[in-house]
Amino acid sequence: MPNYYQQQQHHHRSTPLLSSSTSSSSSSFTSKLLLLLTLLPLSLALLAFVLQWKGDSGLTDPANTASSTSRWAPHGSHLQSHEVFPGMEISSSSVSPKGQHFSQSDCLSLGRSGSPSFPYYRDWKLDFEINLKPKICVTTSTSAGLDQILPWMFYHKVIGVTTFFLFVEGKAASPDVSKVLESIPGVKVIYRTKELEEQQAKSRIWNETWLSSFFYKPCNYELFVKQSLNMEMAIVMARDAGMDWILHLDTDELIHPAGGREYSLRQLLLDVPGNVDMVIFPNYESSVERDDIKDPFSEVSMFKKNYDHLPKDTYFGMYKESTRGNPNYFLTYGNGKSVARIQDHLRPNGAHRWHNYMKSPNEIKLEEAAVLHYTYAKFSDLTSRRDRCGCKPTKEDVKRCFMLEFDRSAFIIASTATEEEMLNWYREHIVWGDKDLKIKLLRKGILTRIYSPMAIIQGLRESGVLSSVIASAQTTLSKKKFLASIDSSNSSRAAASQSLPSRKVDNRSKEHQATARRVLNIEANESHHEAAVPPLSPPGVNDDDHLLIEA
Repeated sequence: MPNYYQQQQHHHRSTPLLSSSTSSSSSSFTSKLLLLLTLLPLSLALLAFVLQWKGDSGLTDPANTASSTSRWAPHGSHLQSHEVFPGMEISSSSVSPKGQHFSQSDCLSLGRSGSPSFPYYRDWKLDFEINLKPKICVTTSTSAGLDQILPWMFYHKVIGVTTFFLFVEGKAASPDVSKVLESIPGVKVIYRTKELEEQQAKSRIWNETWLSSFFYKPCNYELFVKQSLNMEMAIVMARDAGMDWILHLDTDELIHPAGGREYSLRQLLLDVPGNVDMVIFPNYESSVERDDIKDPFSEVSMFKKNYDHLPKDTYFGMYKESTRGNPNYFLTYGNGKSVARIQDHLRPNGAHRWHNYMKSPNEIKLEEAAVLHYTYAKFSDLTSRRDRCGCKPTKEDVKRCFMLEFDRSAFIIASTATEEEMLNWYREHIVWGDKDLKIKLLRKGILTRIYSPMAIIQGLRESGVLSSVIASAQTTLSKKKFLASIDSSNSSRAAASQSLPSRKVDNRSKEHQATARRVLNIEANESHHEAAVPPLSPPGVNDDDHLLIEA
């Protein structure tokens, strides 16, 4: 039997072995725990990747794939999981299933996998819009070409406009342009024909005194009357189409829906209280920095803010430097545009406002959202305005053509100066070439940079939306011409000729002048209405405080 000393020696020999065994076990447990903590996130990530890959495996064309993006989908629009708000999304993965055939357009789409893409590309449909609220329509009177109309239209589609009522004449009414416009879903094209003018001559507002002061005058006055009459017709069409809001815009104007949770006109109007009848968008005016602008929507980023969005002291304190010797703070109008809720007794009140026969509309004016007006953004705008107006280039006669002082001055210069003199005048009065002045006014907040419209329109161009619309319309037209050539019967030719009554552009300017073609006898005791709101200049330094263009 071992004595006490031997037992103590055995104890001392075995104790290090026991400690070493315990330490090894603890180290093994720690390693396993770290391995588990490492593998668990990796497994979850792998599972998520597999699930997403399976979900995307059914997609065959990245150009036709659109993932809902909350930033562009207004709250309350009741989008279903398969529906997409008409805005910008990040395109799908550039990896396609093995063996898939790629066309040239597929390759282009893959090459732009990180660029904005739009659900209008190629065979896009607008069926999802039937569930979106509110429904917004835009009406315009235009003679522009596709290079201006298409970017303008699709930009507004992106921010939530569903329907367009286009009253066209001139270039816009030509067969090449009108065919493309008519092929776009949600677009109604109305031609200025003799029948239309006879119909408008019987309209209610033509027989009311509030618009009569603009009758029988050329150029801008005539356009103003046409716009008002067209707006009256558009109200009826908007109601029939189930629209909630109507907005009148020119094709050189873009809505800038700033101030909302998303860059969305739909979201902006969705948040408007139900008791509001009209929302006023103050206008910002383009401030070009070069004299060779070709595409204002894609090249202009600097704008002059409206009086309504500036501190009073800043506006009047910097007024002289802001005008740079021009007649007013803005080159052209400064009283903005408005969008009206579709309701009974609605009527236009000139091209800038709406009114109601039975009540004074409840109006609100937005603090950040605006209309971006690209006025005189191209040097050619000088001569285009001159060419469409028949007034004499004298200070007295131009008053018959133009309501605003700068338009009158520009018309006289364009009619009397040489090309070089016109260019010098354009640089002096319109182009912002003084870098120090620009920086000063940008810091004061009078000038501002706005890039969103430029980015959206550039994205539309790069994604092929605009070119595909034209190509699709041309293909459809070619097919129709081919089928028409096969069926040469007299009845078919008669039907074809009757199906396009509005393609002819009537150039009889004398018959079309002043919009309606007969003199109306206005009785002195006729019911009185609020006078139409014309384009107005912003308040000047000598105006009283109450002249803040609230009309």
